[in-house]
Amino acid sequence: MQGLTTHNLSCIRGERAVFAGLDLAVNPGRAILLSGANGSGKSSLLRVLAGLLPAAGGHIEWEGTDIAQDPDAHRARVAYIGHSDPLKPSMTATENLRFWAQLYGLDPSVEPALYQFSIEHLADVPARYFSAGQKRRLNLARLAAGQNSPSGPTLWLLDEPATGLDPGAVSMLANTILAHLSNEGTAIISTHGGRLDELLADHADHVTLQTSQSEFAR
Repeated sequence: MQGLTTHNLSCIRGERAVFAGLDLAVNPGRAILLSGANGSGKSSLLRVLAGLLPAAGGHIEWEGTDIAQDPDAHRARVAYIGHSDPLKPSMTATENLRFWAQLYGLDPSVEPALYQFSIEHLADVPARYFSAGQKRRLNLARLAAGQNSPSGPTLWLLDEPATGLDPGAVSMLANTILAHLSNEGTAIISTHGGRLDELLADHADHVTLQTSQSEFAR
C-alpha cells in the first residue's frame, strides 16, 4: 500500500525558491525525519504537505491519488503540529483536547491522552496557567487522543516536536509516534537530531534538505 508521495514538488515564498524538484515517498508504518539548516525549507515543506501553503510546482499524492482531487479528505487525514501551541487559554486541558477530538469526530474521552503525556493532574487547569513545557505536552497529547480511532488522522506532520521537552517527554512522544506507525500510520517530522531521532531510527528514513537561495524560510 502506498502512503504519501511527492513528485517534482517546489515551493516559492516571497519570490524566492525554498525548494524545488523534491521527490519523497513514505509508506504506512514508516516515518521520514527531515533535517537541514535553517533556510532549507523544512517548515515550508510540512505546510505544503498539510495543504496550508500552495505548491509552486509538482504535486502530492496519497495512495496514488492527487490530493488536489479531494482537499477536504486530505485535511481530515492530516494532524499538523507546528512551532506554536494553539491552545485556548481559558479552557482546561481536558476541554482543549475534547475540542480537538470533536473536530475530527473522535471519542471525546481524552483522559488516556492526558496520562500518556503525564499531564493528567492538569486535567481541570486552564491552559493559561501552563508552563511552556506543559503546553507542549498538551499540544502533543492531541496525537494520542486520535491514534486508536479508525477515523483519526493517518498522516502526522510534526515540526520539531521535541523542542522544549525534557528527556522523559521526548520518550513519551517517541512511544506515541511508534504506536502510530505500528497501526500503519505515517509521519514526517522535522528535526535537529537528538534523542527523538535515536528512538525512531529503526522505523524512519532520513532526508536532508539543502539550503537554497532563500534566506528567510525555515
